[in-house]
Amino acid sequence: MLESRALGAQQLVGTGDLDAILFAGLPNIRYLTGFSGTDGVVVVTASAVYFLCDSRYTTQARAQVAATEVREYKVKLDGVLALLRELGVRRVGFEADLLPYAVYETFQQKGEGISWVPLTRRLASLRGRKDATELELLEQAARLNAEAFAEILPLIRPGARECDIALELEIALRRRGGEDKAFDFIVASGERGALPHGVASEKTLAAGELVTVDFGTRRGGYHSDETLTLALGEVSERHRMIYDCVLQAHDLALAAIRPGVALRDIDAVARNHIAASGFGDYFGHGLGHGVGLEVHEYPTASSRSEDLAEEGMVFTVEPGIYIPGFGGVRIEDTIVVTAEGCRRLTRISKDFRILPV
Repeated sequence: MLESRALGAQQLVGTGDLDAILFAGLPNIRYLTGFSGTDGVVVVTASAVYFLCDSRYTTQARAQVAATEVREYKVKLDGVLALLRELGVRRVGFEADLLPYAVYETFQQKGEGISWVPLTRRLASLRGRKDATELELLEQAARLNAEAFAEILPLIRPGARECDIALELEIALRRRGGEDKAFDFIVASGERGALPHGVASEKTLAAGELVTVDFGTRRGGYHSDETLTLALGEVSERHRMIYDCVLQAHDLALAAIRPGVALRDIDAVARNHIAASGFGDYFGHGLGHGVGLEVHEYPTASSRSEDLAEEGMVFTVEPGIYIPGFGGVRIEDTIVVTAEGCRRLTRISKDFRILPV
């Protein structure tokens, strides 16, 4: 699998009028070589892949990395420039959205005779279509979500604090093999449900409220991400109306996904349904985002997206309604685009659920 990933990067070199591409972002480095450490550089040419690191990681890299050659440097910038001069390259692409400007300036000053070409969209799609190994890790992470949530579900009751639920969920995920939480978990109850990023607080849950739980973990470097909204006992008719609207928007969006469909059109399916139901002013964010080695990555499913759905793409579908002073609902699944449509990677049912009080 790593060989085919490197080939994709090598093809970018060949089609981009480049002699090499410099990768410094850890997600891309792990994707291309399998390296799971926290510092290093990859240089890809049309025919080779070079991994460079300092002495802290040399032993790990020689055991873990799939590359034409592993090299050790004492100073990163000097090591990179020495390799580029040795290879005789003249045009080097780089991750324009990741390389700090100060580093770019140093490369410009020290790398006499080398032209530095910023790459953005051409690199964005490098990890856009997940292979079988990636999908297996994504499914493992999603499986941990389902198991951990089932364990802590009895804790979601009146009187419990949002932050305690988030902590118990994180512990349950780690106990099952989750490497780390994917992000700061959102547990937002009652009026706090109107906060799309309502990170768990010390607020206590109360009967008659909706509770939104947004969480995920990491497995083999790959992330899970899903959101449930639950009712604590009987809730108002308006609460149920909002939930049903969001669930319908979620389901309509899933049904619209297939290869070749514009991601902005999939966003529009959910957005138009919510607007037609009278809640258009309360859905402000995009429908979804890519998930993989980063919990937010290419592609983006929003009204501004310029991409088409492709088989193997993985992204979230997470419509929501957020009404200040009242509360909110978000329902989120992570899906993979298939030849026929899409398949959910996340496993927890999103049907309306009333918890006992």
